[in-house]
Amino acid sequence: MKKTFWKKLPKPFFCLAPMSDVTDAAFRRIIAKYSKENLPASGGPDVMWTEFVSADGLALGNKDEIIKNLKFTAKERPIVAQIFGANPDNIAKAARIIQDLKFDGLDINMGCPDKKVEKQGAGAGLMKDAKLAQKIITAAKKGALKLPISIKTRIGYSKNEIQTWIPALLKTDISALTIHFRTRKEMSRVPAKWHLANEIVRMRDEIAPNTLIIGNGDVSDLEDARAKAKDTGVDGIMIGRGVFGNPWFFSGKTTDTHDKLRVLIEHAKLFEKLCKHKSFAVMKKHFKAYISGWDGAKQLRMKLMSAKNADDVEKIIKKSMHK
Repeated sequence: MKKTFWKKLPKPFFCLAPMSDVTDAAFRRIIAKYSKENLPASGGPDVMWTEFVSADGLALGNKDEIIKNLKFTAKERPIVAQIFGANPDNIAKAARIIQDLKFDGLDINMGCPDKKVEKQGAGAGLMKDAKLAQKIITAAKKGALKLPISIKTRIGYSKNEIQTWIPALLKTDISALTIHFRTRKEMSRVPAKWHLANEIVRMRDEIAPNTLIIGNGDVSDLEDARAKAKDTGVDGIMIGRGVFGNPWFFSGKTTDTHDKLRVLIEHAKLFEKLCKHKSFAVMKKHFKAYISGWDGAKQLRMKLMSAKNADDVEKIIKKSMHK
């Protein structure tokens, strides 16, 4: 296994999860600013992920359009690009493109429950075909010879399948394996099954001692993340929903309503600047995440839903702050 950034990380380390239409260039830059800049070396996240992109699209489609979702800055490093797909040839081609874009690592999604993704045999669909999953990992390694390959998956499709599924992945000698401790069928409707982490760590120790194990699911704050790492022995923790609307998550800083509203305006302006290829309506999910938990939050959210651009967002928020 190559010596890569994965081996230089602290233990435990903390990662920003890939989330479609959330962890875009604008949100990652906001996180890099408020959870990384002007902080001691322990400031995080230790690793960032992009939102996933289609390997088929990169290999065969409008590559330039898709690459817009993969733009990043040096302040986001180390950064891992995530792809999805079920065609080994296209995975290899996409991996080569990711390497050329100078990412620090390549991650393959093998857990996404989106029906359109599964219909291609990709995402969570790969849990039904371990041999194809292994071929895809081999293809990614051939396509990106210089990059470490990692996988993000779940504990099974409709039931706990860690006894068969996890070893199949570990045998491919990947650099890191992120496990969301729910099945595809469970989505996020039940608590994450963190008690399975110890067993997965034992499997790793026996099959692939050099592979790092990252746990994911229901992490509320940094203190919770550290406790989960200590209790289970995983090397790192990946945080998804906990970061949503809270760019300060990895700094451990406590913020007030004024901070959140100020940064939401900044976020909206950055989205407009960096994500011109996306509809501004994507920001609506951020309105809900930033604005909650205080009197009048619901009314402000409702007003923001009519915002067509960042100027509208700023005007609505500033008007509410001067009431």
